[in-house]
Amino acid sequence: MAQSEGTLGKYSSRNRFFGALTLAAASIGLAVMTADWALSQNGPAPAKKKEMTVPEVVAAVRPSVVTVMTRGAAANPFQQPSPPGSGSGLIVDEGGYILTNNHLVEGIKSVVVGLPTGRLTPGRVVGRDFLLDLALIKISAQDLVAARLGRSASLQIGETVVAIGNPFALKGGSTVTVGVVSALDRSILAPNGETLYDLIQTDAAINPGNSGGPLVDLSGQVVGISAAVAPSAQAISYAISIDAAMPHIQAMLVRGAVLRPDLGFIPITLTPNIVASFHLDVDRGVLAVQVEPSRPAAQAGLQVGDVITAIDNVQLYNVGDFWHAFLRQGEQAPAQLTVYGKNGQFTATLPRSAPPPSK
Repeated sequence: MAQSEGTLGKYSSRNRFFGALTLAAASIGLAVMTADWALSQNGPAPAKKKEMTVPEVVAAVRPSVVTVMTRGAAANPFQQPSPPGSGSGLIVDEGGYILTNNHLVEGIKSVVVGLPTGRLTPGRVVGRDFLLDLALIKISAQDLVAARLGRSASLQIGETVVAIGNPFALKGGSTVTVGVVSALDRSILAPNGETLYDLIQTDAAINPGNSGGPLVDLSGQVVGISAAVAPSAQAISYAISIDAAMPHIQAMLVRGAVLRPDLGFIPITLTPNIVASFHLDVDRGVLAVQVEPSRPAAQAGLQVGDVITAIDNVQLYNVGDFWHAFLRQGEQAPAQLTVYGKNGQFTATLPRSAPPPSK
């Protein structure tokens, strides 16, 4: 028996070793991809992109578009499991990494990915972020085709874009719709109560099941990830810009989540239930919980139960607003927080260079 346990121990160590090597290899692959994308972001302005016909764009990108089918898990033992759902995804690495929307996989029990060849294969969620509405799925499959990623910053209002996805999980493969870039840098309130930022607005038809699929320019490069439709309007759809998504893919792979500064407290979106439970006098903003002594937030005077309603005079309604205002691109000066506490309103100053969470 001791010999058997020793053998198992050796196999276990070896599996952990090769598992670490696999993760390292995948990390290197995605790191190269994100580095290439970063160079395209920071390098000289690219030459005028070669325009392709819509059929040529579809032929180039369709092999990288998959169907994501999910089966939900019950919230508690007394509830029925959520009904099966489906959406789309984009192969971003030949090693089997697929980018999709977080709202497709949140709370799910199992994932099955439908490949462009028609084959079905199980997948697992390896990283996700509800504020960005992005998730990363891993599958084991051969001969995968990774999409070419572009720069959403180079988009112009009025240029043609192509949306590819699997609305309603129709048989016969992905569906293609064509439209224009209607607007840039949009923000909308998502069904989960958080604000999505850095969105591309398009009139290309996006239907249920398109979520997680690519929005592509006429050079055949992915510039966005389809995310939402304006339910009470016509021809208004939104995609997460690829510029907003790319810097966080590596963090989702390595740590399973996007890294944000560790300020020494956790911000939570105010809801009517939270307002009632804490007997608060304000009904919008973010609630400070788990305020740690000797950390930046506590040193600035923040206490458990305080409500932050603005950063640098930008009004806050949810956690998405908080991080968007706090991590404003290019901003180095300390953030000025408007806070409602037990003794009334005050201003707290937090450095924007706070360290990331510990591993």
